[in-house]
Formats: sequence, C-alpha cells, structure tokens
Amino acid sequence: MKGNVVDMAVGVVIGGAFGKIVTSLVSDIIMPLVGALCGGLNFTDWKWVISKAVMDGDTVVKPAVAVTWGNFLQVIFDFLIIALCIFMVIKAINKAKDLGKKEEAPAEPEAPAPKPDDVVLLEEIRDLLKNQK
Repeated sequence: MKGNVVDMAVGVVIGGAFGKIVTSLVSDIIMPLVGALCGGLNFTDWKWVISKAVMDGDTVVKPAVAVTWGNFLQVIFDFLIIALCIFMVIKAINKAKDLGKKEEAPAEPEAPAPKPDDVVLLEEIRDLLKNQK
C-alpha cells in the first residue's frame, strides 16, 4: 500500500485517540472485573515498597520509594489489547483487498513464435541426415 504524509498524520491522530479509548477500557472495565475475580484487588495499588515514607506529623519528609508493578501490569494489558485490535484491523483490511482483486483467469499459453527461415532450413537438413542412416 502506498501512502503519504497526510495519511500517516491521520493514522497517528486516530491511533492516539484509539489508545486513550483502549486505556479507558482496560482501566475502567476490564481490570475492575479481573480485580473482582481476584478478591476485590486493584492492580494499580500493587507495589513493592523499597523504603517507607518518612513522616513528621502530617508532612512527608521523604516520600516512599516503591516499584509499582501493578501499574506496569495494567499497561501490559493495554498494549496487548491494542496489539490485538490493530492485528484484527490489518487482517480485515488485507482480506478486503483480496476480495477486491479480480480473480485472474489462467493465462492461455502463447503460440510459439515463428522460427526464422534459416532455423527451419537447418531443421530440415538435420531430419534428412537422420533418415539417411
């Protein structure tokens, strides 16, 4: 498929909007359902705390350092769903292109080109020599 800059720009804009839709789908619909199946857990709250926050009353002196692997897990789900959707769209486009193509009839074999006179003469001489033996 040939394209141009405008087609690519439209694709980028639509892809960005599509990414937001899928992110919302995953974070607002799919992950709460998966969390409910896992006992009411919120995946974005899953983290591994490396060092706890240092507090002085109600003020935070030093914030907590944590690896938020639950958020990473949610981003992986986002990516997988986006990849699946793009795969399905490209597969549908390719199938539509294949249906749009006309089925070509098998080409009829071309008649052999006429031989030059000197080749015809040499073949006749060859055949006469074969018959003499």
